[in-house]
Amino acid sequence: MRIPRHRPRPWSVALLGAVASLLTVALVPQSGAAGARPADPVASVAVAAVDEDDGANCAVPNPGTPTANSLLPDPFTRIDGTRVTSRSDWRCRRAEIRELAERYVYGDKPARPDSVTGTVSATNITVNVSHQGRTASFSAGVQLPSGNGPFPAVIVFGGLGADTATIRSSGAAVISFDPYTVGREGTPRNNKQGAFYSLYGSSSGTGLLMAWSWGVSRIIDVVEQSGGSVLRADATGVTGCSRFGKGALVAGAFDQRIGLTMPIESGTAGAPIFRGVPGESGSQPLSSAYSEQPWLGDAFGSFTGNPATLPVDTHEILGMVAPRGLLVMENPHIDWLGARSGSVAALGAAEVYRALGATANISYWSDVQDGNHCAVRSEWRAPLQQSIQRFLLNTGTAPGVFRISPAKAGNLATWRNWQTPTLPDTGGTGGTSTGTTSGTTSGGTSTGTSEGAGGGDAGGTGDPGGPGDACTATYRTVNSWSGGYQGEVTVTNNTTSTLGGWSVGLTLAAGQSITNLWNGQGTGTSGSVTVRNTAWNGAVAAGATLTFGFTVSGSSSATPSGLSCATT
Repeated sequence: MRIPRHRPRPWSVALLGAVASLLTVALVPQSGAAGARPADPVASVAVAAVDEDDGANCAVPNPGTPTANSLLPDPFTRIDGTRVTSRSDWRCRRAEIRELAERYVYGDKPARPDSVTGTVSATNITVNVSHQGRTASFSAGVQLPSGNGPFPAVIVFGGLGADTATIRSSGAAVISFDPYTVGREGTPRNNKQGAFYSLYGSSSGTGLLMAWSWGVSRIIDVVEQSGGSVLRADATGVTGCSRFGKGALVAGAFDQRIGLTMPIESGTAGAPIFRGVPGESGSQPLSSAYSEQPWLGDAFGSFTGNPATLPVDTHEILGMVAPRGLLVMENPHIDWLGARSGSVAALGAAEVYRALGATANISYWSDVQDGNHCAVRSEWRAPLQQSIQRFLLNTGTAPGVFRISPAKAGNLATWRNWQTPTLPDTGGTGGTSTGTTSGTTSGGTSTGTSEGAGGGDAGGTGDPGGPGDACTATYRTVNSWSGGYQGEVTVTNNTTSTLGGWSVGLTLAAGQSITNLWNGQGTGTSGSVTVRNTAWNGAVAAGATLTFGFTVSGSSSATPSGLSCATT
């Protein structure tokens, strides 16, 4: 069964023909103007959209027959082959990614049903839906934090693995959502059960993850209608662990009213790139994730043996959350969870955040000690608190950190042949940043010096160097912690022509070692280290910059010294 859509498909003559007037009615936003996403022009925080899908009126062309590509698809290249050139372009490019993800991965997420009603109290939310003569109902529990409301809320899938104590102590309510009431596990694909399938048919090709996402959206509908006396409609987060981490990720990607998305240890069908899973030792095979439960849409069955033919991958699905808050938490101690492929997905998504000027809004953390699946971990408590405060309470600063386990560190450079564009802010996408970064984080402080290829001292951070310097390298510390830090180097082309390649030299303090490097290829991990361009980022246009990042183990009191930049 193909679920009726709320976005136009230009290749469908029927949608563009006699029912055009009906589409116009269907596309009227349910709250606010389509595409509106207010942005804080100073702080690096993105306000969630007022609509579930701000690209609902974007025309998405026919994607054609998928072709094989072993590398990750370019998030910035449209279906017609043209590239995104401004931040305002992202709205409709995101709509294309959404269409591809629904069509090939999850199945369709239908528009809001004909009727959604319900109640919100201090202990419970009820949801009643009806559509084309069919009805269904479900409910969710509520636990409020101390203090006076209305409160922001985090929707917790299944109650497994989420640190609900920290959520509440951070000032947010917990909405306990049982996803099985919306889409039940243990059912065959041709007889799916739950509230979603009561409305759209038990033989629907939509998988459980998207059905659960639809359920979250209906909870938000009811909160919006409630008047805001208990819960705030404009400050919602979502989280869950394992299969519920998969669901949380899909919910956050497909409803732009969600301000903070926090998948935990989501494994295959969650954060890890589909293309990486077959090559990652011990990770759950795609065929296993597809057959274990009907999590993924029926159409995904055609790709389990050859994910290279997928026209979309999870780095783009994570990127659909941008520029809203995203905190990905992973466990490197259980191979089944595919944390290496997960880190590649997060690094790829971070490039979307960078292009949108919102690099501080994405964080990734797999550097944890406890190997138990879905344990509440002390390492994640601080970034969880910071994320809730920043994206749901609009106070403090985002964690903006990548802590990738050295045991499961992926390398984005081996998975892409595309570069991240510098997108001018035309005001259509929203989200701001405190600097240009490697697509991982921002918000740190600059502490290093830069030396140009001509040998002259550039005179401190941010200085482009003297007239004889072809390129300069500038260092800044993005984040630090006990036992390590995350650094970033910006390479600037000071000439009037394109550089064909570059290399940066730096010296680490005694006892320090690079544990992860992205957007560059390194020689050495301690002492004197050289980082060279990858195959895809060697060309630097006149006057342009690019960045590479890394994490270091050891003392965080000393930062790299002796920076030098040379052309190659």
